[in-house]
Amino acid sequence: MTGPTSELPAGRTILLAAFEGWNDAGAAATHALEHLHDVWGAEHVDELDPEEYHDFQVNRPHVSVGADGEREITWPTTAVAVAVAPRSGRRVVLVHGIEPSMRWRRYSHELLDIAATLEVETVVTVGALLADVPHSRAIPITATSEDPALRRALGIEPSSYEGPTGIVGVLQHEAGARGLAAMSLWAAVPHYVAHPPSPKATLALLHRLEEILGEPIPVGDLPDEAAAWQQGVDELAGEDGEIGEYVRQLEEAKDTADLPEASGEAIAQEFERYLRRRDKGTGSP
Repeated sequence: MTGPTSELPAGRTILLAAFEGWNDAGAAATHALEHLHDVWGAEHVDELDPEEYHDFQVNRPHVSVGADGEREITWPTTAVAVAVAPRSGRRVVLVHGIEPSMRWRRYSHELLDIAATLEVETVVTVGALLADVPHSRAIPITATSEDPALRRALGIEPSSYEGPTGIVGVLQHEAGARGLAAMSLWAAVPHYVAHPPSPKATLALLHRLEEILGEPIPVGDLPDEAAAWQQGVDELAGEDGEIGEYVRQLEEAKDTADLPEASGEAIAQEFERYLRRRDKGTGSP
C-alpha cells in the first residue's frame, strides 16, 4: 500500500505567499521567499495598488536617490513574481508583501484573481511565529491544511489553532473557499531572539519547501549564517545566567518531547534530501 508522499504532484503550479509584519517573526518567512526569488531568477509580473490596502502612517513609503540622481519614493506594496523550478520545470508564483492595514477580503480576492490568471492550483502560505523553543535545536516547522487530498498526499494534519489570525490565515481560507488546494507552513522562532534576521528559521523553511516542491533549493551562505547566528545566541546565553538557565530548560523539554520520536522518519527525510541534491549535482547542504 502506498503511503503519503512528501511533495506535491508534479506539474502543479504553486503559489507561495509571505507577508512582513505580524505573520513574520524574525523576518524568516519573507527572507525565504526573497531567497527563492534570487536563486531562481523570478520575474516580476504584477503588483497591488497600495493605496487601497495600506495606512501609510503605519507602513510609510521610503524616499531614496535613484541611479539617475533623482529622488524617488517606494511605496509599500505586494509584488507578484513567477519563477520556474530548474529541475522539475514547475512554475512557482511568489507573493511578497506587507500585511495590509485594511480591506483584507478585497486584498485576498485581488491576489487570488491574479493567481487564477497564472493557473495556480495550490496556495502555500508561509509564516513564522515566536515560540518557546530553544535556538540550539532544530527549528520546528508545522505544516497544516484543511484540504483532505493535500493532507493525504503530504501526511499533514488540519490546524487546531483558534484565535486571532493574520493575512496568512485569511488568504489560506479564501483560497480554500475558491476550491484551490491550500496549506500553511510555519516556522517557530525562539522568542528570546526575535529580532531579524533569523537565518536558521529561514533555512528550515527552505528545507521544508524543498520537500514539498520536490526540488533542490540552493542555500548559498545560509548554513554559515545560521551557524554564526546560533553561535552568537550561545554567547549571549553564556553571558546572561538567567537566559542561559531558561535555554537549558527549553532544551531539556524539547529533548524529552522528541525522545519517543527518535525513529527512522527524520533520517529518511534527510536521505531523500541528499539524493535530490546529488541528482541535481549541488554540493551544498
